[in-house]
Amino acid sequence: MSYKEVDPKSIKTPELHALLLGAIAPRPIAFASTIDKEGNVNLSPFSFFNVFGSNPPILIFSPARRGRNNTTKHSYDNVKEIAEVVINIANYPMVEQMSLASTEYDKGVNEFVKAGFTQANSTKVKPPRVAESPVAFECKVKQVIETGEDGGAGNLVICEVIHIHIDEEILDENGKIDPLKLDPIGRLGGNWYSRSKNALFEVEKPLQKLGIGVDALPNEIKNSRFLTGNDLGKLGNIEKIPERKELQEISINFSSSANSEEIHALAHHLLEDNKVMEAWKVLLNF
Repeated sequence: MSYKEVDPKSIKTPELHALLLGAIAPRPIAFASTIDKEGNVNLSPFSFFNVFGSNPPILIFSPARRGRNNTTKHSYDNVKEIAEVVINIANYPMVEQMSLASTEYDKGVNEFVKAGFTQANSTKVKPPRVAESPVAFECKVKQVIETGEDGGAGNLVICEVIHIHIDEEILDENGKIDPLKLDPIGRLGGNWYSRSKNALFEVEKPLQKLGIGVDALPNEIKNSRFLTGNDLGKLGNIEKIPERKELQEISINFSSSANSEEIHALAHHLLEDNKVMEAWKVLLNF
């Protein structure tokens, strides 16, 4: 691969901003509702956002300083006055209205009204929550960390969750959040968003077992030109290389006279379908 080398200090902030947002994606979105000391409500989305702990439950979002004129956003000003926020989770049915709420209206303009959302009273904090949101986190602001004073600098709003609202319609039969029902969206660079519902896939977490690792794979497999990095990761996520007796009951149609390239190509297709043990049987020629 050929890499473009970039020194962040050598390019202008808007260019660096676009580079960062284009590469670090998709990002979850905090649809934050805040209130100032006069009682004015603000609602705005922020994709500089994530969860950072569960005991205590901590969320952080960053209403960064505007790059073009170094001004601060109303959400930032509000949490400095009233240290409370509701972080509403936005999903696909809300995306157009949510985008409209990001318009830089004058202070005092209620984005709930402008974007057509319903204000619902919160249980433990002053800012209202978005009734249409499938999940809403009522939070106390513990700390605000300002990372700089120039345009583009972040303002990390560290929030402790003190109450949660969950629409029961997004829960599965076990009472857990179903990602397909949640239908969350993510932010990319420019005008681009992602929709998880159309692109979900599972990767088995290596928490309950100690995988042998890619380094322990036979060299012929490890150096195959047909097997991808994802393929090797799946093959390495087993506790030991399977023995013949473990694979005897697995039925695979392939010729015993197939050459190495044909075997590896077949294994690649099996691994794409998450048929790991079948792929091992083909690769070990059992």
